[in-house]
Amino acid sequence: MQLLQSRDAAGNKQVIAVADNSTNGRILDGAESVYALALEALDNAVSLKTLIGEWPGKTQVDIAELADKGLLLAPIDHPDPAHLLITGTGLTHLGSAEGRDKMHRQLDNAESLTDSMRMFRLGLDGGKPVDGMEGVQPEWFYKGDGSIVVAPGEALKSPSFALDGGEEPEIAGIYIVDSRGQPRRLGFVLGNEFSDHVTERQNYLYLAHSKLRACAFGPALRLGTLPDDVRGISRIRRDGQVLWEKPFLSGEANMCHSIANLEAHHFKYAQFRRPGDVHVHFFGTATLSCADDVATREGDVFEIEAEAFGPVLRNPLARLKPVPVSVLEL
Repeated sequence: MQLLQSRDAAGNKQVIAVADNSTNGRILDGAESVYALALEALDNAVSLKTLIGEWPGKTQVDIAELADKGLLLAPIDHPDPAHLLITGTGLTHLGSAEGRDKMHRQLDNAESLTDSMRMFRLGLDGGKPVDGMEGVQPEWFYKGDGSIVVAPGEALKSPSFALDGGEEPEIAGIYIVDSRGQPRRLGFVLGNEFSDHVTERQNYLYLAHSKLRACAFGPALRLGTLPDDVRGISRIRRDGQVLWEKPFLSGEANMCHSIANLEAHHFKYAQFRRPGDVHVHFFGTATLSCADDVATREGDVFEIEAEAFGPVLRNPLARLKPVPVSVLEL
């Protein structure tokens, strides 16, 4: 089952439940948001899937039509965007080290390893611990809060000072923290984590700077567990034509870290267990157009799709105008 959020003809938010492999959805009568539904499921001590299954509503809508009209929204938000935190992990997927290491520097000799390769090797050796054991820490980054989320179909705006605006096709976990401080996973989404790979290429210590950007995810929130083997397509269109296209893999069968290990090392920090907060946590990728020397430009359209995740996530690239910033003494 999938959940989507959209605007209706009057501009009001509505929640839509979609059965697997269906192109139509059922509007959930009176549902204010996916966030509100998650809170209600917690209050009633039932799973979100059970709550949705019993929720009234028979009106059917065509999801493709909503997408064509630009009415789809991100599949979860928070009434206060500051309480939706977006984070992620890198060097988690088999093959991802090659692209990252190529960005940093060439190996001096066969025996030398960059810091990225060392981190990747740690994940290979200890990223999937057996039950009851603690796995190795992944690379981790902070991306922003709910104010940086771009709806499906809307432009991903690259800062004026950015050296690159590149796609990152990923799976992200969606979580809400309950009243006892316990993280609860709602499900998984397709995401375009969006980053500045040219800035990062200058020095891997610029990773934090390169991640402070907009992002997009959805349109659908897939409830339940993540398939072990996720196969999708990432592409870039320019002037209506395919400029670049490549398959991407995710799911634990294609990762050097388990989802549980990535979750444990994120939520071990008390500040990420604040009741009521929503977390969107990106799990990383092994497929980047920049690794194939693709230079994106304004007007390019990113498309990310995977059969198990519903509609295509599509966002054009735009560029923000310079904003003079100065600090004044108080």
